[in-house]
Amino acid sequence: MSTVAAGPPARAEAGRAARERAPLDRHGSFQPASDRPDPVDLLFAQEATRLPELLDLRHKRMRASPLAFYRGAAAVMAADLAAQPHSGLTVQLCGDAHLYNFGLFASPERRLVFDLNDFDETFPGPFEWDVKRLLASVALAGRANGFGRRDRAWILRATARRYREAMAGFAKLGELDVWYAHADVDDLTSRLDKQRRRKVAEVGAKARSRTSLQAYRKLTESVGGRRRIVADPPLLVPVADLLPEVEREQLEEQIRGLLAEYRETLVEDRRHLFDAYRFVDLARKVVGVGSVGTRCWIVLLTGRDDTDPLLLQVKEATRSVLGPDTPDPIGEGHRVVAGQRLMQATSDIFLGWDRIEGFDGKTRDFYVRQLRDWKGSVTTEEMVPEGLRAYSELCAWTLARAHARSGDRIAIAAYLGRSDRFDRALADFAESYAEQTERDHAAFKTATKS
Repeated sequence: MSTVAAGPPARAEAGRAARERAPLDRHGSFQPASDRPDPVDLLFAQEATRLPELLDLRHKRMRASPLAFYRGAAAVMAADLAAQPHSGLTVQLCGDAHLYNFGLFASPERRLVFDLNDFDETFPGPFEWDVKRLLASVALAGRANGFGRRDRAWILRATARRYREAMAGFAKLGELDVWYAHADVDDLTSRLDKQRRRKVAEVGAKARSRTSLQAYRKLTESVGGRRRIVADPPLLVPVADLLPEVEREQLEEQIRGLLAEYRETLVEDRRHLFDAYRFVDLARKVVGVGSVGTRCWIVLLTGRDDTDPLLLQVKEATRSVLGPDTPDPIGEGHRVVAGQRLMQATSDIFLGWDRIEGFDGKTRDFYVRQLRDWKGSVTTEEMVPEGLRAYSELCAWTLARAHARSGDRIAIAAYLGRSDRFDRALADFAESYAEQTERDHAAFKTATKS
């Protein structure tokens, strides 16, 4: 994917040549293509393979606000970006790098880290597609909070500049230094002022409390001497409440088979750890905004005894909105996991994938990870401009680090240059795309209420 075989001067020259082909200013204000697909039609087409009984919930969540709609409309933006000029400098894209797809979780060394945390749409593509998706989400968050245009421009330019300067910094580092770079929350907190340090500490403390044991106590109960997952329909439905006995037994057998094969995608020591757990219960879970309607299960396992739980999430992996119409021959679950491992500084020790033949009469791909392992997120609704800027800059640094691992960081840094042309262009793009999203959101509300 990267041109690491060439030396740094040649790689920098490749970046400057790309800038000649696709000048920085061309990344500015968004203009929809004359043959732009109808965004509502795109989203409805995406729902063809989803569980129909959950689509009303998906629509309700997306109608809530333009930002909520944007979170569920990665397919719309992917089509828009594909019709725009691009740099041609390829990285492993997150594919859905908005503000709410960054968060906190535990590293294997039990350190709290900040990173990207959603890779359902990951796929190779031009680096700026992720940056544009991030910036447009920042613009929508600023609008939702009532910030004026001047404050939004200040935040957007700072966020783009942080990405550009971070990439320039990574371009000067060796391969291992880039690979080991990460955002350790304790280190970040120590560099903040007293007020921000307190807020980050509160978020971190909440994340550390979100463990498998905490989820176990919240989501399960003892029934007839056995632990069972508690129903909270439609968000969480045990299979015993969802299906007749024969179909339930068939589904449980399929999930057990999936876990047995998924085990082979773990490294050896983690296979040994996984083998210490036994299957207890299974439930269907609704997750996210854009993912509503895809098949997602939580599996309750226990280790030494009932006080030693492990909750795994088994989530359907469908074709990436950035990918070709032909399915991935290895499997979409493998695509998600491979992209996540490449982009994240550290990944869940139970992250893996498998494919089920004959699931609902079809072949479906899944990936597996822990349901909770110090997972936490930051909400933007109550942020002041300074807070949104600080958080957006952290996301931009994190995105640059992920791109620097998978793409040619030297070529990208040379392409971006040292001036603020990229910063201004991306800020203009973000504002114009936020306006387009507000129009699309209004059309979606009309379509899904009629």
